Amino acid sequence: MTDPILHQDITGIILAGGRGSRMGGVDKGLQNFNGMPLALHTLMRLAPQVAEVMVNANRNLSAYESLGVSVWPDASADFAGPLSGFLVGLEHCETPYLLTVPCDSPRFPLDLAERLGDALAANNADIAMAAALETNAQGEVQVRTQPVFCLLRRELLESLVRFTHSGGRKIDAWTAQHHTVVVPFDAPTDDHLAFCNVNTLQELQALENAAP
Repeated sequence: MTDPILHQDITGIILAGGRGSRMGGVDKGLQNFNGMPLALHTLMRLAPQVAEVMVNANRNLSAYESLGVSVWPDASADFAGPLSGFLVGLEHCETPYLLTVPCDSPRFPLDLAERLGDALAANNADIAMAAALETNAQGEVQVRTQPVFCLLRRELLESLVRFTHSGGRKIDAWTAQHHTVVVPFDAPTDDHLAFCNVNTLQELQALENAAP
């Protein structure tokens, strides 16, 4: 029987280091959603689930620091994508596990850490990755993985350093090298917009107007 993973075993990192290209180059995490910055919404949902929270950001660092958390930029200045945030998180993580969440999905589950932790422990896995129902271009509903929502063992740092130093950028390509369990959030009581991310100002407004 594997010991359960408790919230004090987990450090959370908010991924806010992107260019925001599809939003006109703005700092996405600082855009208002229902009157508060997206990053603050994320922090308020994440903080109760973990021991501590840090932010990965590459600009406006003082604005993120004003949220009362540690802020760490990428090691390189070329906006290398979410895996750079994973790497920063693992480098500064002082707990056995790291939970990654993006700054642009303000409705992610309040039990994300618990359900990913339970699945990781039950399967003795290295990584637990969320998945959610999505409608594809053909109108079919299917479960699709959400690679930026991952619970990682801290010991994966060396593996990720090797992968990124060899030019790897894709989360799925790296997680495929390890025992990864996919955790569906597809129960009738799960919010169907829990993993909806906003890439444009129009999507931001639409999510604001969507029913809870």
